[in-house]
Amino acid sequence: MKGIGMFYSEETDNYLRFGDVVRGYILPNTTIKEPILSLKSESHNYAIDIEMPYSVVLTPCCSIGESTISLTPLIKVRSNFFKNPYFAEDLTRINHKMEPQQAHSPDEWENFSLEEQQRYLAEEINYALLNLFVYEENETFKKYTLRGREITNYMINFKNIYTMKCAMIKRPKELKPEDTPIIESKVLQLSIQARSELRDKIVYYYSRIPEEDEILED
Repeated sequence: MKGIGMFYSEETDNYLRFGDVVRGYILPNTTIKEPILSLKSESHNYAIDIEMPYSVVLTPCCSIGESTISLTPLIKVRSNFFKNPYFAEDLTRINHKMEPQQAHSPDEWENFSLEEQQRYLAEEINYALLNLFVYEENETFKKYTLRGREITNYMINFKNIYTMKCAMIKRPKELKPEDTPIIESKVLQLSIQARSELRDKIVYYYSRIPEEDEILED
C-alpha cells in the first residue's frame, strides 16, 4: 500500500481489526420526525438514505466475529479546526490529550475573561472534542478543500456508530477461502500506536460519569 506513514501499518493482517478502514458496507441514514409509537398510523414521517462510504471498524479485535460488526463512517473534518493553529499544524492532535489553552483558538482564548482563563489553566491536560478521532491523510481518500487547503484528512464520530450483519464476519481462525470479500473490503490498518490512541480515546468517551450520577455518588 502507498502513502502509509506512522499512523497506518505498513503490513496488514488478513482479517479485520479494530480501527481498520473498510469499504463496501452499506450505511442506512435514518431520520424521523418523531418516535413511531403506533404502526396503525396511516403515514409515518421518516426518511432512509443509503450510502456506501469508507467506514471504520469499532468492534474490539477480540470480539470481531459471529456475523456482526460495529462500524462508523469516515466523514470530512470541520473547517473551524483550522482556526486553531495547534490543530491546523497537525489535525491528528485532536486525538490526544492537550493543555487547556491548546484546545482553543487564539480568538476564543482572548474572549475568555481572566477568571475563565485561570479556571481553564488550572485543569489537567485532557481530550478536546471528545467524540471525534481524526484519521491521518492518505492518498486512498478523496481530496477536498477547506479554507483554501486541499486535504485528505477524515474523521470519525463516536456518536455515529451502527451495526452491520454479514455471515462472512468471523473470527480470524474461522475464515475460509469463500470469505475473501471480507479481506478485500479492508483498505487500511492502523499502526499499533494509532490503534492504541483510538482505543484510549473511545474508552475515555464512554467511561465518563454523567454529572447527575456524580451527585448521587457523593
